[in-house]
Amino acid sequence: MFDFKSELEFMKTSSVKSVKPLGFMWPVSDPFLFCAHHYDQYPAGNEAMEPVASLKGRNIGQDFTIKDGWRMYHGEKIPGFPVHPHRGFETVTIVKMGLVDHSDSHGQAGRYGDGDVQWMTAGAGLQHCEMFPLINMDQDNPTELFQVWINLPGSKKFVEPHFKMLWNEEIPIFKTTDENEKSTHIKVIAGFIDNVKSNSPAPDSWAADPENEVAIWTIKMEPSAKWVIPKTKKDINRHLYFHDGISIIVDGIEIAAYQAVELKSDMETSIQNGNSNSQLLILQGKPINEPIVSYGPFVMNTKAEIQQAMYDYQKTQFGGWPWSRKDQVHPRSKGRFAKFKDGTEDIR
Repeated sequence: MFDFKSELEFMKTSSVKSVKPLGFMWPVSDPFLFCAHHYDQYPAGNEAMEPVASLKGRNIGQDFTIKDGWRMYHGEKIPGFPVHPHRGFETVTIVKMGLVDHSDSHGQAGRYGDGDVQWMTAGAGLQHCEMFPLINMDQDNPTELFQVWINLPGSKKFVEPHFKMLWNEEIPIFKTTDENEKSTHIKVIAGFIDNVKSNSPAPDSWAADPENEVAIWTIKMEPSAKWVIPKTKKDINRHLYFHDGISIIVDGIEIAAYQAVELKSDMETSIQNGNSNSQLLILQGKPINEPIVSYGPFVMNTKAEIQQAMYDYQKTQFGGWPWSRKDQVHPRSKGRFAKFKDGTEDIR
């Protein structure tokens, strides 16, 4: 028999607010706008880094349905997202496997992946493309990444566009073991855990102010590992995404794989992993609490600002497109690198 009183008591003592299934786009809360999980088992590539496989039967230009384990997205020859504009927010691209080629209207460029993170502030506006070059010619090119959009407050909507790299080998990792010596490793992309603090985000980011409690953590747990998510201030939005594994127990509630758990931020949350390796993502932050009006790649506070964004883009192309192709990729032989608008280059 259902015990309503017991259920109410449990809700008071549990940090779990809701549980929702995950799709391609994941549920988020202010200050986050969007989170997408890309997982594609791309085949081997040819010399031009295109898939060595027929594209027949795909909706080229809008290929978002998995076929043979992968998608072309908006790419016509190489998978990915050819040139498109942004204004008014930030993208954080977390690449777990595979590579991404970045090019933008400021002449900036990069190739990053296999644990690297790109943090890009669109601000007043820029164009960029994000392509997935299939470098391996003698084996498959599995690719997995998250793209997270973080809103900018009205006072920062028109800041100078900026991008920076958080290279895999330089991202701090918090490591802990439970009483049974089972380990949990958390990559601290934004925020902090105990005395482990992230590298600085883009300078105009909502995450740049510690008062905003922004956290982006990717988590790996050994089978049967236990970990407690520390509490923070009240009214901070916090989501836990369980995207790889079989099951976990969150504050006494069993959660199957590919579920999102919304949590109360001012309570600790216990996680007990099941009998397989598990991977999770946490997004947390103080809400900006401003009106949001969006139209495709533009996110502003008012309809008038959206109209202005469309006018500005038509008039200026946000600096134009200095590259020879809309789906710009870098030479196959190129390693991981970032080239910035001041001409400096960071080669890995």
